[in-house]
Amino acid sequence: MSLNSISTIAAPYHFTAGNSPLLISIPHAGTRLTPEVASGLSDDALPLSDTDWHIPELYDFARGLGANIVVGQYSRFVIDLNRPSDDQPLYTTATTGLFPDTLFDGRPTFKPGHQPSQTSRQQYLEQIWQPYHQKIASELARIKQQFGYALLFDAHSIASVIPRLFDGKLPDLNLGTNSGASCSPELSQSLEAICQQQTQFSHVLNGRFKGGYITRAYGQPEQDQHAIQLELAQCNYMEELEPFGYLDDKAAQLQKMLQPLLEGMLRWGVKTYGR
Repeated sequence: MSLNSISTIAAPYHFTAGNSPLLISIPHAGTRLTPEVASGLSDDALPLSDTDWHIPELYDFARGLGANIVVGQYSRFVIDLNRPSDDQPLYTTATTGLFPDTLFDGRPTFKPGHQPSQTSRQQYLEQIWQPYHQKIASELARIKQQFGYALLFDAHSIASVIPRLFDGKLPDLNLGTNSGASCSPELSQSLEAICQQQTQFSHVLNGRFKGGYITRAYGQPEQDQHAIQLELAQCNYMEELEPFGYLDDKAAQLQKMLQPLLEGMLRWGVKTYGR
């Protein structure tokens, strides 16, 4: 299949409409590959270990809360939907870029000389990255028109131990608000209070993960548009080694933490905006 027809392989995202002011973005759960990326991946990258495995399933309960949900369908090894289009780094510490050439642990993503061409990567930007972000922007605009405000929850997960990215074991729940710039302080305080009401899961606000491009770009509290990222340690709901299995019992316990967080966001919105 021609690379010029990558847009016909599959839609770049899947969207489920809801009836609340909450939009959940899940940019890194996709596993689809373009032919050029699939043929060029290194043996280390073939398991797609840096995927945010099972996040759509983990958050499936949010449909019952009326959440609107957009899920990226392509692997971050094709293009990372949570990086800026100009590929400027978001962190001063180790990270991966718009087109990841290394895995989280530093091993190469592609076999030597098999990275996608610049032409292909421009196509990925235009046919995968841009439609995803256009959908986020259009949904937030629609939600604001309907409710007067919009809430964006950017859902992620990562292996709990990655020495290249952070020291020791990651806290279970990693809330990020771009150091307070992406949402009202009252909203982040209310979510922190929910985390503090339990002892099963450790948590941190604006620790190693302060929010990626999506949180930073769309979090505009001065315009009544509030964004929060949650990075989950994967050990709390899945196997962190192949075959990366979903652990139903653990996931059910984690969902008992996630649901109050989303409900807390919605409750804060009603209290603050009256609807």
